[in-house]
Amino acid sequence: MYIIDISCLRGPNYWSIKHTNLVVMKLDLEQLEDFPTNKISGFYERLQALLPSLDNHECSEGHRGGFFLRVQEGTWMGHVIEHIALEIQTLAGIDVGFGRTRGTGQPGVYNVVFAYQDEQAGIYAARCAVAIAEALVRGCSYNVAVAIDELRRIYETNRLGPSTSAIVSACTRRGIPHIRLNADSYVQLGYGAAQQRIQAAVTGRTSSIAVELAADKSDTKQALSAAGIPVPFGAVVSSEEGLEAVLREIDFPLVVKPLDGNHGRGVTTNIQNVPDLFDAFLNAKRHSEQVVIEQFITGNDYRLLVINYRLYAAAWRLPAMIVGNGYNTIRELIDEVNRDPRRGEGHQNVLTKIDVDLVMLNMLAERQLTLESPLPAGERLFLKDTANLSTGGTAIDVTDELHPEIAFMAERAARAIGLDICGIDLIADDIRRPLEASGASVIEVNAGPGLRMHTHPSEGKPRDVGGAIAEMLFPTKAVSQEMPSPGKFMGVPTTVGRIPLIAVTGTNGKTTTTRLLAHIYKQTGRCVGFTTTEGVYIGNHRVEAGDCTGPASARNVLCDTSVEVAVLECARGGMLRAGLAFDQCDVGVVTNVAADHLGLRDIHSLEDMAHVKAIVPESVRPDGYAVLNADNDHTYAIRERVRCQVALFSRQPGSERVQTHCATGGVAAVCDNGFITIIRGSERIEVEHVRMIPLTFGGKCPFMIENALAATLAAFCQGVSINLIAQGLRTFEPSDENTPGRMNIFLFQHFSVLVDYAHNPHGLSALGEFIHQTDATHRVGILTGVGDRRDEDLLALGKIAGAVFDEVIVRLDKDVRGRDPMGLVDLVRQGVWSADPSKPVSVIPDELAALNYAIQNAQPGSLIVHLTEQIEQTITIIKEYKKQDERYGLPLEVV
Repeated sequence: MYIIDISCLRGPNYWSIKHTNLVVMKLDLEQLEDFPTNKISGFYERLQALLPSLDNHECSEGHRGGFFLRVQEGTWMGHVIEHIALEIQTLAGIDVGFGRTRGTGQPGVYNVVFAYQDEQAGIYAARCAVAIAEALVRGCSYNVAVAIDELRRIYETNRLGPSTSAIVSACTRRGIPHIRLNADSYVQLGYGAAQQRIQAAVTGRTSSIAVELAADKSDTKQALSAAGIPVPFGAVVSSEEGLEAVLREIDFPLVVKPLDGNHGRGVTTNIQNVPDLFDAFLNAKRHSEQVVIEQFITGNDYRLLVINYRLYAAAWRLPAMIVGNGYNTIRELIDEVNRDPRRGEGHQNVLTKIDVDLVMLNMLAERQLTLESPLPAGERLFLKDTANLSTGGTAIDVTDELHPEIAFMAERAARAIGLDICGIDLIADDIRRPLEASGASVIEVNAGPGLRMHTHPSEGKPRDVGGAIAEMLFPTKAVSQEMPSPGKFMGVPTTVGRIPLIAVTGTNGKTTTTRLLAHIYKQTGRCVGFTTTEGVYIGNHRVEAGDCTGPASARNVLCDTSVEVAVLECARGGMLRAGLAFDQCDVGVVTNVAADHLGLRDIHSLEDMAHVKAIVPESVRPDGYAVLNADNDHTYAIRERVRCQVALFSRQPGSERVQTHCATGGVAAVCDNGFITIIRGSERIEVEHVRMIPLTFGGKCPFMIENALAATLAAFCQGVSINLIAQGLRTFEPSDENTPGRMNIFLFQHFSVLVDYAHNPHGLSALGEFIHQTDATHRVGILTGVGDRRDEDLLALGKIAGAVFDEVIVRLDKDVRGRDPMGLVDLVRQGVWSADPSKPVSVIPDELAALNYAIQNAQPGSLIVHLTEQIEQTITIIKEYKKQDERYGLPLEVV
């Protein structure tokens, strides 16, 4: 066996709309294709012994032990590897369950697909699963425990921390999407202009002044004291001389801590004498130039969490501790505590493992103990001098016990500092009593406080503080939750954390439809971000050049805080390679499904391609619309796959499919009596006459009418008014700026040049409908076949060219994608001659040289149709020729 390729999908995809995080491993079984599991001696027994927990996998049998039954009866190794990859992730504590394995059409080659939570862990699981299967086939040993430990380490290293995860999970429950912006805790919640950003428990709304104030313990105490909030008396020093001066004003016991420290680092408490004070001072100096010296307040240690200036949670914090049993040593008791599955390294788990450090050793020495000392039964021993969870402490929820007066004080403290999310460290004897009687004193205020002590307390009731933060960032009553009615544009995000999102796919026409839709939306006054094969556009500016129809470019639009509406062209390649960039859209448009890119990435038939294109409409939210071409059989059939509402468009006013659809109250768009017309049930709304829509070239270009219908219907379904749609249709001019490489016509004095991107039989056939309507006396086509297309596609392209043009010039793309160049030319030429054996065919491999030749030899009244790969260079050359034509009346060579 060997792995051909591994990729990670991150959104709705070909394999699943619901399961968005999937590893796709293309695997060649080689000789094992001839050996299902029941033909490999001892395989079942070795698998069962190595991974007995696979008995939990029901597989297609639908009952416990179903997978093992399949192995006994005989299944192929790709299927086994899928289940191993899922199981080792589960054993590593990673919650996954979805998987499937399918043949690619090539003997012995399979796509093994399974869920992941972390990409690196998923890829590691894929490689491990193959290695485990190979070991089982050969009868070799394999240390699964080591692999699972490494898998767990990778996952724990990469996954979101508990505070970030609490907020993200709360937003996910409310239908608010998220995008992880780095490898740590920087996360975007929502899309475009509706987004908020967080970094752990710091939000984009958190005041930087407040964060700096909270970091300066001296200024914090001053602000709290001025507000009448009790704080311990103390001072800030930076030298040993200053320390001596403080001792004249404050009595022992004392606390020493860095002025701008966090997580308890450099803090020493309950200092009783001068030598210990100086040692603590030097320890704190390692973390901060200035050091806080203050009274040590006795009592219990509490953390109060204030969100949006309301008290949401309170926890009683206890330092890391052990309880003796009379015979185990302190070291053994620590090890026992650390075996608690809730404990992990750092902040990743609910609790943190207790580490042996100098602070612990000093505390033990003060009590004349060592790590090897036994601890009497029932004796409780604190091992740290702070109660931070990061040093192994525990937390008990006491929110319901908190006295209202203390809660009010905490809210005032948060306001005094100005923190939207504020962790207040409080020392008090009894928080059930009023403020003064409790002996409460605020010892610290924290920006970006940890949330796990509240979401996963060691004891007591968990608090949904992530939900409270989500509500603060995305108030449920701030924005309407309803989709706009068709034709009634609301001008605001349609749901909390989201912007209107329209996705466009199809074999041909998707770029023009996308651009037209974006232009229509601009009539609403909103900032539109859109992606096309020419680049990423924000408003009226291209911010990224190139083919930007994949998920990375779509994500750039969705991350832009100025974007109020997103219109995203979604190409086949990006969807197969990585899935969609978004979890759902409001409207999904499929322009058509035709033969192109077949035979690539295991897509072999039109049915397969329709499945790919259906990813977009299948991702539409239930109350949104799938906008489908009723004139295209494969596109029309997609309506059976979607869970949303359906809207149909057709060039035929009497389309039986449209009439049936509208008879039951459906929405559609047709071209009727020359008008782009919306049909809603029995209602008919004329939007604009095609002669008034520049994109249709006076109504002579049928496929552009189709694009206008699709864009009109999509905008209408999203709620854009008829007047604004008509305005957009009238004002969108086809040109090399608005629609580069799409029906760009350049008129010379004695001939004309048409530049288009048509590169497949369906596209050229549609273009031919327009070309046949022109009054050109001689039609010249410059075209090529794309190198990675099937032979039959190249022959079909040539055959259509032979029927459309009077003369054909065959050129080559810069990248022939592994094809023999002359073999490619021969196939196109054969196709041309199959339509007309006498058709003149020239071969000029260089695209721009072919264009130069055609223009220099243009006959009066001729139409040169240049089907281009190099759009910008082509347009530049033609414009230079036009300048010369206007100046001299005779084109000269342009290099």
